[in-house]
Amino acid sequence: MEVKNREYLEEMVRELRKEGTNVIIGSLDEMINWGRGNSIWPLTFATSCCGIEYMSIGAARYDFARFGFEVTRASPRQADMIMVAGTITHKMAPVLRRLYDQMADPKYVIAVGGCAICGGPFKKSYHVVNGIEQILPVDVFIPGCPPRPEALLYGMIQLQKKVKAQKFFGDVNRKEDKKE
Repeated sequence: MEVKNREYLEEMVRELRKEGTNVIIGSLDEMINWGRGNSIWPLTFATSCCGIEYMSIGAARYDFARFGFEVTRASPRQADMIMVAGTITHKMAPVLRRLYDQMADPKYVIAVGGCAICGGPFKKSYHVVNGIEQILPVDVFIPGCPPRPEALLYGMIQLQKKVKAQKFFGDVNRKEDKKE
């Protein structure tokens, strides 16, 4: 069967529904991104007080499982997203970068709290990285010292929206060189 245009498809759906057949129209991209957006598996890299706030959103009061984030992974090879919560020192930076490199594509990063975003109160210390953007590309920033659990949930929802807006069968998830 050849599909001519959107109106033709909608007319076909109306005819099928008259006969009692349930039909859903959508693109494969939308379906895959719905699944990807509602099943983001985080890898936690919590080093200080922001980590405690992250733990609280996994508990019953905030329950981030209802958004599809409940499968917190301990292995970077099974994670889609790394949540960097807290102070990152120069000694930890190579380890954080190695964890990020071990994650499968597409991978996402959320920076939580003032320490991860810009160094926080330790900004002028010789041992603290002044923002993880120097190490990793960040997708979502969640400011605060430490940010409230509601802010963490809001940031994770923003990442969900970003994932759902990307094209799975496009060039966003294909990271090859286009020099052919």
